[in-house]
Amino acid sequence: MAGSLAAFALAGGVQAKTITISCGAVGAEKQLCEEGTQAWADQTGHEVKVVSTPNSATERLSLYQQLLAAQSRDVDIFQIDVVWPGMLAQHLVDLSEHTNGAEDAHFESLVQNNTVDGRLVAMPWFTDAGVLYYRKDLLDKYDQEVPETWQQLTDSARVVMSGEREAGNDRFWGFVWQGRAYEGLTCNALEWVSSHNGGTVVDAEGNVTINNPQAREALTLASTWIDDISPRSVLNYTEEEARGVFQSGNALYMRNWPYAWSLAQSDDSPVKDKVGVVALPRGGEQGSHAGTLGGWQLAVSRYSANKDEAADLVRFLTSYEEQKRRAIQGSYNPTIPGLYEDGEVLAAVPFFGELFETFKNGVPRPSSVTGDSYGRVSNAFFNATHQVLSGEAEPEQALNGLERQLQRLGRRGW
Repeated sequence: MAGSLAAFALAGGVQAKTITISCGAVGAEKQLCEEGTQAWADQTGHEVKVVSTPNSATERLSLYQQLLAAQSRDVDIFQIDVVWPGMLAQHLVDLSEHTNGAEDAHFESLVQNNTVDGRLVAMPWFTDAGVLYYRKDLLDKYDQEVPETWQQLTDSARVVMSGEREAGNDRFWGFVWQGRAYEGLTCNALEWVSSHNGGTVVDAEGNVTINNPQAREALTLASTWIDDISPRSVLNYTEEEARGVFQSGNALYMRNWPYAWSLAQSDDSPVKDKVGVVALPRGGEQGSHAGTLGGWQLAVSRYSANKDEAADLVRFLTSYEEQKRRAIQGSYNPTIPGLYEDGEVLAAVPFFGELFETFKNGVPRPSSVTGDSYGRVSNAFFNATHQVLSGEAEPEQALNGLERQLQRLGRRGW
């Protein structure tokens, strides 16, 4: 709820406060955030102002860093990516002093991820892992199987794309994904590399491992998709551009996060009831299914003038009931394991139960081991990947350069 500081006093003579929260606007995020914060405002008598931030995680992080470096009081609560706690921790409140142990109900791995030097700097809000969306009706029409490997995806995409174009849809593509040079491409490329058993760019000991044959194989295959099963414009797609093409009925496959399910199933969606969701393909017969761990947390700024109220709002928004509402209405993955056994949640999003292990065991980006340097590590990785995809560099050339760049970054320890 937007507005200036309320003039009325709450019970006990406490002045009403205005709490400002940054929320994303991908899919139904902003609407769900506004509904959740309004429910808290109605309960407490405080007001909430929701501030939209850039959809690009890279741009959002830059904005946050500027605000926090200036010790700005403009934003009380920040919605932060799963890879940011280490980078932003010094600017955030220790929420364990406000939660009464509520964090114990959440995935332990996420609580650990959000704990820096013994301080709980963020509460898990929703988790994520990359998944594959596909058109059930078109696979049936062309007698194609749901792909188990990336090569099978490539082959079946060519078959269906050719057939649909011959039938008159010259805008139809086989596969859409996130190819812009930003954090989303790091997530996609990590899935390709990890699924080929090529590691996670930097391993848990801090060693740079990206320059290996499996990684080269993964990037080589991905580069063949451009102007074949994927449009060249995919090199500038984020999540919403990919969803727009898929949901309009103009793609067979889409890599995206779970949020896209509720939108694809909406009453006005051209692909309603025609979509299936499975784990992303393996990198060959010896590969593995790999979905990059994503998700967002809520953190309170150290510079907030309303820390207690902000922490109470975080507690409310990350609670069982609020996460259940968001799961049913927006297919946002809960961070509370019990919700994956909730009948109402599973009725709304059936694949939550089927892909529970995918969400629980997502492939982490190397943010913990690289700490404050993660932003530069990711930037180097997605730029090198983008060069390969756009044809500016061969995989071997790009990975050799990336390896040297990351070794320089980590020379004195991350």
